[in-house]
Amino acid sequence: MRKYRNTIFYVVLIGTLLAVMYWVIRLGTQLEAPELLRGEKTNNGAWEDFISTLFDSLQHPLAILLAQIVTIIIAARIMGWICIKIKQPVVIGEMLAGIILGPSLLGVYFPGFSHTLFPIESLSNLQFLSQIGLILFMFIIGMELDLNVLRNKAHDAVVISHASIVIPFTLGISLAYFLYLFHPPKNVEFLSYSLFIGISMSITAFPVLARIIQERGLQKSKLGAMAITCAAADDITAWCILAVVIAIVKAGDFASALYLIGLAIGYVFVMIKIIRPFLKRVGEVKGSKEALSKPVVAIFFIVLLLSSYATEVIGIHALFGAFMAGAIMPEGSRFRTAFIEKIEDVATLLLLPLFFVYTGLRTQIGLLNDPHLWIITVGIILVAVIGKFMGSTLAARFVGQSWKDSLSIGALMNTRGLMELIVLNIGYDLGVLSAELFSMMVVMALVTTFMTGPSLDLINFLYRPRKTLMREDLQDKSKFKILLSFAKSNTGISLLYLANALTLKSKKNAEITALHIEPSNELHHYEVETQELDSFREIKQVAQQLDQPIKTVFKISSDIDSGIVQTSNEGDHDLLLLGVSESIYEGSLLGRFLDFTTRIINPEKLFHTVTNAESPFTTFDRNQQINAKVSAMVGVLIDKNFVKARRVTVPIVLENDEFLYEMIQRFIHHSDAQVIVWDVNQVLRTNAGFKEKLRQLEQLVPNHLTITEKALDSDTWQEQDLMLISLPSWNKIINKKVHWLSATPSTLLMADRKP
Repeated sequence: MRKYRNTIFYVVLIGTLLAVMYWVIRLGTQLEAPELLRGEKTNNGAWEDFISTLFDSLQHPLAILLAQIVTIIIAARIMGWICIKIKQPVVIGEMLAGIILGPSLLGVYFPGFSHTLFPIESLSNLQFLSQIGLILFMFIIGMELDLNVLRNKAHDAVVISHASIVIPFTLGISLAYFLYLFHPPKNVEFLSYSLFIGISMSITAFPVLARIIQERGLQKSKLGAMAITCAAADDITAWCILAVVIAIVKAGDFASALYLIGLAIGYVFVMIKIIRPFLKRVGEVKGSKEALSKPVVAIFFIVLLLSSYATEVIGIHALFGAFMAGAIMPEGSRFRTAFIEKIEDVATLLLLPLFFVYTGLRTQIGLLNDPHLWIITVGIILVAVIGKFMGSTLAARFVGQSWKDSLSIGALMNTRGLMELIVLNIGYDLGVLSAELFSMMVVMALVTTFMTGPSLDLINFLYRPRKTLMREDLQDKSKFKILLSFAKSNTGISLLYLANALTLKSKKNAEITALHIEPSNELHHYEVETQELDSFREIKQVAQQLDQPIKTVFKISSDIDSGIVQTSNEGDHDLLLLGVSESIYEGSLLGRFLDFTTRIINPEKLFHTVTNAESPFTTFDRNQQINAKVSAMVGVLIDKNFVKARRVTVPIVLENDEFLYEMIQRFIHHSDAQVIVWDVNQVLRTNAGFKEKLRQLEQLVPNHLTITEKALDSDTWQEQDLMLISLPSWNKIINKKVHWLSATPSTLLMADRKP
């Protein structure tokens, strides 16, 4: 009876209280006013009432806003993924998603759906949310600026940066003259009009440029450092000029704008001389991630909001205040990283895509329905490219950069991205840009951002070094080269132990390279060096203990699979080892059967990625697009605390497993391993060539090789350090769900090299 006591108590309690509530409601109903009791009741029926209520709920402003946010995020992620696969910045995909959801595409082909999802009365809510996202984003951009870099390399960077602003600004004002002459805007003075066209030609997208430099591994190069510095100087200068331009536009003339500019100068003085020292002190005391308590975070958010409020009231836009607040934050990289982590995901993944779609809803490509308008669009693009690309290139060449680096700086500085859209939206809100001109400028922003990657590839192709055959290259080709690709340090250490076991007695004739690729969207340019040191610190310590020389390669990529393939192909490696330290099949019936408990990426996907020529994950050579294909053998280590290869079991399940013979030889020769070749399906009876190889090896090292058809018992499995098996054989025994899989040690899945 005690067993059911809680259940009985629960049922009695709930039942009694329900009865009391019913009784009170019945009594309360009798108290209703007579006119309420005589009220007319609808005769639509329960179903009709339900549908009517549901329809009203769907039209509620909050429901519409939530539906918009979900649609926008999904579209932005899909288009961003597509752009990653074609080696374009994610921001291109997000910009295209906005245009697709706007009147240029969705509104043309599905007008009913477009009007339902984006009714005109709902756009104000979308605009305010997108502005909050922009404020947070500009705050992040301000924090990402490394002012120390500007101080150290100010001279050359300022020359290049200011040339890349003044030249396109001048061309933009000249373009504005012809646009104003043939297509004069309504109720807009030429001064305001020309200044906005000039500034829109002068913008560089600092965050997009930083991502491109990271993904191309240029952050340590002279070119990368110079481009980052130029972009940072460009960002600061362009936003200051934009603040002045906004003040002039709002004031109506330059004389009236002097009052606004005076207030802006006073604001900047207060931020630098009063607020910045205060924040620096707070950062020194509460600079670590652990010390960033809610009250401390609240202080910084209050500074951000007050700064944005002040610039909005002054008349130079809230975004400038957000940018300024970020720029004066304490300069410690750990502090900025910790603080950015708190707001970046919300700002960039949730709120910022709303801005792209809001811009897309304003962009009406259909308005450009005349060849004459498209000629003007092409002219705008040409002026933008000539001014920014050529201006930056010539300035870089003048200060002593090589032609290759000068052209590369020009291509990078020509990237406009999101920053251009921000400027265009400000101009559109102020009434300076018409709907047609706004659409033209958005097309220009897309084209100039899209062309950055191909331009850099073309420059690298034209200035590619001539191939020379040197003695060191010939020596490298004679070495057995292993590439270890890992995400976590403990996985990399296990792979190092495995590589050491395969090369222990011929370290001079072997080359081991450890590769770590960091996702580009999870790393800021100022923390790359720290992240690289942290990634290899533990594996280098273990390599030193093993007296095993290793090389390290650190990359940043938005497509990690292709990065692994490219590194392996370029290094001409013999063996590519991929490490996973947790269960492949968590939560599945097979996972429980194998007694694996945690989750990792499926190794079949890894094999498919790096070995299958038909794989959807492709890599791009600098000279031409090629299918993802690795010529080396590929192995995935399912790690269960692997350290040494003293005892190795090799199940032979299929005739194609003969390629494992090379690995068997290596384990015996380099680690003195005791290898058991288990002929699971009596394959060796029909494969005479493979059997003869094993017999000859058995005669040479009788104490290190055992060939058997007898199944291994549990005690033998417990003694093993490693199971070596081919991927096809693994798939076959997995499908059969053989009972001995749960007893296996660390497992090395192998795929043969491509012919």
